[in-house]
Amino acid sequence: MSASGEGVPARSDGAVAARSIPATQGRLVADYLLVDKSDRLLIAYRAGQPIRAYRDIQFGDRPAGHKRFEGDERTPEGRYTIDWRNPQSRYHLSLRISYPNAADRAYAARYGRSPGGDIFIHGQPNQLPVGRLPGDWTDGCIALSNAEIEELWQLVPDGTVIDIRP
Repeated sequence: MSASGEGVPARSDGAVAARSIPATQGRLVADYLLVDKSDRLLIAYRAGQPIRAYRDIQFGDRPAGHKRFEGDERTPEGRYTIDWRNPQSRYHLSLRISYPNAADRAYAARYGRSPGGDIFIHGQPNQLPVGRLPGDWTDGCIALSNAEIEELWQLVPDGTVIDIRP
């Protein structure tokens, strides 16, 4: 699902600072993410060592197979990067995955279709008061619990490589 939104409004109570891009000095930072769709597992690594694992992650309504076209409700597979973060998302925080890459765009163009975009790792919908939506429910994104995305948000800087495997 698209997790678009506008810039971060200034606030004096520190709430925005807690959701902004984290500083990396003096704390654990991931340098690689691995998503295994069949195991529903996201692992954050630092220098080749796993530092966090998130289980039972959620995908698009059609989780099997690589995302090919806008609206196919599939989660991409392949190597991408985390290229932007949105603290004002419609979901609890969101980290954008750099889908589509050149190969994704070329494939979709061969069929005269759009590859889609705005694929994120995000939390649950903001209007959900507690818990998680059941099953797979995104339009191709990767959903975590709100507590999990808060932790991942702090671990993952922009530019982090993410491999998404079938």
